[in-house]
Amino acid sequence: MAERAWQLVLEQVERDLLDGRLGPGDRLPSERELSADLGVGRSSVREAFRVLEVMGLIRTATGSGPTSGAIVIATPTGGLSALMRLQVAAQGFPLTDVVQTRLVLEDTVAASLASDPTRDTADAHRILDAMDAGDLTAAEFLALDAQLHLALAESSGNTVIAAMMAGLRTSIESYVLTGSEQIRDWDAMTSRLRAEHRAIVTAIDAGDADAARTRVRAHITGYYTAAGLTPGTED
Repeated sequence: MAERAWQLVLEQVERDLLDGRLGPGDRLPSERELSADLGVGRSSVREAFRVLEVMGLIRTATGSGPTSGAIVIATPTGGLSALMRLQVAAQGFPLTDVVQTRLVLEDTVAASLASDPTRDTADAHRILDAMDAGDLTAAEFLALDAQLHLALAESSGNTVIAAMMAGLRTSIESYVLTGSEQIRDWDAMTSRLRAEHRAIVTAIDAGDADAARTRVRAHITGYYTAAGLTPGTED
């Protein structure tokens, strides 16, 4: 099958990024220039720009001046998160893969935060306090649970991990909520989860990377196993 014209534009932009001819903050050539250089129609260039914008690699603005046209975005984390959310919505990720990915990502987050003397866990503490409310439904509690894990990822300063966690958030909320229906004593489980969350953040605040990693792994695997979602996840 012949290559679609808009893909030629994507490939040209990719080459320019890889070769250093384009970088964050730079403006892409105009539709007219790309159309003439690549021998494709301007409609194909516009289609490529739409794809790049959805991917979070560029932003586009009409008009004239320094902010107009298509400009490379410095930190396209939103695009990565959006693409992962679409995959989650299409049920493209098996649950066991989500669990394994969480273990890899959150193990790194816990160790990184615990090892960083400039860490800021204020957002995590605010969410922990919100989770102490006694009138939360399971859905509300688990939404805060997912937000806590995302807040820790964002605090780590690793934008790729934060984007991946944001992209997986919908999947995480969905699966843990499904699992909650299989837990007979939900009040006991929420008490357990609160204690585990605080133990993780306490280890991070204390700078104990080993304890933080051990606790976050036990927390993730423990819930999935208790909820009957997986037979257990081993290293």
